[in-house]
Amino acid sequence: MTAAPANRAAGTPASCSAAELRELFLFEGLTDDQLAWLCREGEVVVADPGPVYVEGDPATFLYVLLAGTVVLSRRVGEDDVEVTRTSAPGVYAGAFFAYLGDRVPQVYNNSLRAVEPSRLFALKATKFARLMHDWFPMAVHLLEGLLFGTKNTQEAIGQRERLLALGSLSAGLAHELNNPAAAAVRATGSLRERVAGMRGKLALIARGRYDGAFMATLTRLQEDAAERASKARPLSPIEASDAEDGVAGWLEDRDIAGGWDLAPPFVQAGLDTAWLDQVAAAVSEHAGQARALDSAIRWLGYTVETELLMNEIADSVTRISDLVGASRQYSQLDRAPFQVVDIHDLLDSTLVVLGGKIGPGITVVRDYDRGLPAIPGFPAELNQVWTNLIDNAVDAMGGPGGTGTLTIRTAADRERLLVEFADTGAGIPEQLTERIFEPFFTTKPVGQGTGLGLDISWRIIVSRHHGDLRVLSVPGDTRFRAWLPLAAPASSEPASDDGPASDDGPANDDGPASDDGPASDNSEGAADDRDAGH
Repeated sequence: MTAAPANRAAGTPASCSAAELRELFLFEGLTDDQLAWLCREGEVVVADPGPVYVEGDPATFLYVLLAGTVVLSRRVGEDDVEVTRTSAPGVYAGAFFAYLGDRVPQVYNNSLRAVEPSRLFALKATKFARLMHDWFPMAVHLLEGLLFGTKNTQEAIGQRERLLALGSLSAGLAHELNNPAAAAVRATGSLRERVAGMRGKLALIARGRYDGAFMATLTRLQEDAAERASKARPLSPIEASDAEDGVAGWLEDRDIAGGWDLAPPFVQAGLDTAWLDQVAAAVSEHAGQARALDSAIRWLGYTVETELLMNEIADSVTRISDLVGASRQYSQLDRAPFQVVDIHDLLDSTLVVLGGKIGPGITVVRDYDRGLPAIPGFPAELNQVWTNLIDNAVDAMGGPGGTGTLTIRTAADRERLLVEFADTGAGIPEQLTERIFEPFFTTKPVGQGTGLGLDISWRIIVSRHHGDLRVLSVPGDTRFRAWLPLAAPASSEPASDDGPASDDGPANDDGPASDDGPASDNSEGAADDRDAGH
């Protein structure tokens, strides 16, 4: 069975009784004339099991349940997710926002289905709009103010939150860039001093009138020292201290002044006393003068320090390049908005950008399934989700100065890809988890959160990518789980990013009949749709 055409209500016409309408909570305050108008302008229909209307079709009727059972569902990816099932007379759905006219899209934002033969009162959207303006003009103004005021507030605060997030990310990235940049500047200054010293030492060696064989030996030792420095393994503090003691003692035994200054760079370059013995033997063979050994050691010391400083500069510049590359990956600069991406690249770039936020007391564990395929999506928007979830996890563990473990796990889950963020923070109270994705709801102190981060994340995952976002929390173990489809939806890109708080209405589950059933086709999303199964 298919949904009814737009020009008539779904089902078989039946008689309308003003007395029956009066029994419904929705119409109990109306006068006899108003109830008669409803029966005259509307109609009662008996809907067979099957769809009454379909999500995305023009919203042409408001439906009120008189008897039977109906199900309200929403389309999530390729699945129809049941939101509400009810048999309560008086619940309504359909063209609830018809009175707003063309200021909002007039389409059904969910699907209504009868699960058994059901009697429904149906009123055309145009007549419902006229009813509201004629009978309840003040209520219309109040509802408009609530709807558009909430929407404008959400947009303004959302923009502010994005700016604050951008400022925080920029500050963190600047801090991360400053460290290697400062190291490169410092190393460059030291390198300039070492090069100047090498020029002076070269002049002294030349005035010593050493023969060509000695100079060739010195050059060979210099190249060997440079090669060893590039391959030197890092030493523990104790190992380095013991090695420096040995080298300093060796230099002191041969009357070479300043051994304690020369020893650290030799040790860092992997040069030990055995190598220095080879230097002494080579110098003695060609020069045979104690002063020649002193000159050669200092010349080699300049060589080693120069090589180490160049390595430090190379490491610093590489770190800067990696940070810039990560920031470009994070922002998706110069890339198409919709593309096929490796989710792990997005996660790693977000961790790099947030490096300044994640303090030394927080351990990051990457539990990646590297065998997962690339997936279609909006990478920049997904990075925004990862940022929100990681930022919340860090805050839950005490912020940059806190301690704990952040585990990021990826895995295949049937036909979807799972990304899980687990933290060891205090957790979210059970009574708050059902509201965690509501716009403007926050557990942070006043001034520290706007309550839009998770709402935006939910929209990106569910509305833009046809996925799902959920939270499980107990003290010491909070897990945010995002599911993303492995394949693109039927269209090449997700249709829109309209979420529970789209132009069709505020993302709440409050409506005139909110306690009695599906309040409307636009107001159920923030609570019911987010609690639907995946």
